[in-house]
Amino acid sequence: MTMSADTRQPLLAIVFAAPVPYGAALQWQAALVSARQAGRVPDVLLVLEHTPVITCGVRARAAHILAAPARLAELGIELHSTPRGGDVTYHGPGQWVLYPILKLTGADADAHAFVSSLEEAAIRTAGDFGVAATRRAGKTGVWTDSGKIAAIGVRFQKWVSSHGMSFNAAPDLSHFDLIVPCGLAGERVTSLRALLGSACPSRDAVRDALLRHFATVFGREVEVVMNGTPDMPDAVTRLLKTTANPSTGDRHVRALAVAGRFRSGHRNLSVQHDAEFAKTSRR
Repeated sequence: MTMSADTRQPLLAIVFAAPVPYGAALQWQAALVSARQAGRVPDVLLVLEHTPVITCGVRARAAHILAAPARLAELGIELHSTPRGGDVTYHGPGQWVLYPILKLTGADADAHAFVSSLEEAAIRTAGDFGVAATRRAGKTGVWTDSGKIAAIGVRFQKWVSSHGMSFNAAPDLSHFDLIVPCGLAGERVTSLRALLGSACPSRDAVRDALLRHFATVFGREVEVVMNGTPDMPDAVTRLLKTTANPSTGDRHVRALAVAGRFRSGHRNLSVQHDAEFAKTSRR
């Protein structure tokens, strides 16, 4: 599904050259959502890789984290809760993550169409490199015959989106063995590298394909800038510089081990990541 075109101004895609700690990206998104709601910044798409992290969405269960905290620490993998929809997933180098901070209006204020558009961008990207990928009825994300290649978990606050999609170019797939990905027991996870071997495209080529198809599917002109360059709008530069504190503690994740299941205090509209597609919650 292609969303309607927005002719007001280009979508600003900010590309990060080095992997970003999850805590920093989480705080950037929160600040950008508030600024977008207030009209202080344009629509923004954060394009990045993360340092290794396991994230726990609003439906996460402790049983879906298979590794002990000591093992995660040994591997240098952080653990974070997140207000996106869904269960447990992994992010790390070699996996591109798109975080669209978009103000949806009119016909575009449709959570299902938004998720479908993210899926379509992933399907077309895989297809560019000769990989057939599809949706699965009743689930969110994109699969190949060899396993899941893209995961989606989003959140809407007053119809401004955050969180988004991850696409596996060449991550360390062994790290997915530390969890039950997206709460789907027995499901395999794959990547372009696992499928294509030495023919796997470069990370930059995968990133550029994702951006190109995102622009087409969402009907947007996209202006791509590198983080920290003079091409970035001053308001966005100031926000990113002053917001992030990636070492911020996370009491919800600590409580996960005690309560046996993560319970989010957030009640904004959340499309459930790899849960039944129609389940949402609204503030």
